[in-house]
Amino acid sequence: MMRSVTPPLMKYLSLILVSLVFASCGTVMKSDTPPAPTVSAEVKKGATVTEVFGDVSDRVVATEVAQGDLKGYFVKPKNLENAPGIVMIHEWWGLNETIREMARVLASEGYQVFAIDLYGEVATTPEKAREFSASVRANPEAAVAKMKLATAYLRNTAKAPKVASLGWCFGGQQSLNLSLAEKLDATVIYYGNLVTDKTKLASISQPVLGIFGETDTSVKVESVREFEKALTELKIDKSINVYPNVGHAFANPTGNNFSQPATLDAWGKTVKFLEENLK
Repeated sequence: MMRSVTPPLMKYLSLILVSLVFASCGTVMKSDTPPAPTVSAEVKKGATVTEVFGDVSDRVVATEVAQGDLKGYFVKPKNLENAPGIVMIHEWWGLNETIREMARVLASEGYQVFAIDLYGEVATTPEKAREFSASVRANPEAAVAKMKLATAYLRNTAKAPKVASLGWCFGGQQSLNLSLAEKLDATVIYYGNLVTDKTKLASISQPVLGIFGETDTSVKVESVREFEKALTELKIDKSINVYPNVGHAFANPTGNNFSQPATLDAWGKTVKFLEENLK
């Protein structure tokens, strides 16, 4: 005579059956929507941009551009046409993977980014970086002419309604140089050498965001304050930020001076500033 299965045993067998079904299916349904980029809670020096800001590669489209004197890396958001444009200028290392990653991160915020190549190659040693940057600084008009081509590319080819400039270190100086020579909608300078002559700065009409480090020995706080004072006297809209206890290039994850808290705060200010002035 068959014995009936008691309710507790039936419950136990049901749980086993459900477990086997899920196990046989492997990973259960994934959403087609890519997850939002995540920011690591703690990133040590020598990291990559992706480790700091998350992987955004599935949110953007990137292409290499080589048109005469204009060379660079153009990135735009997926499924978003005629977004505002930004000319991004590299550090003294050149258009390396760090800058390319930052171009993708910025594009994921809803911008068309032209990361210009002012060298034509990437420096792998400080000696080479010094040589390349000195060559550009010796002929600033040529660099400005190339950056103007990038501005024109964004306006005419990419149909960007507004255009800003943004650069770090060597690129911060170039961002300012472009602003002195071209009508832009916003300017972002990360610890770049500054112009403090009011006669020269008077050509700027757009808002300026400055990001600097208190212990920077390359771009000293005294110079930053002179720059800020000149902008104030010229009644140029600006936000000048000096981060305590950080040095030059503190926003580069691959460098020895990297500071994650200062970097994330500065980037938040940058995104907000661009949104307020370009969108």
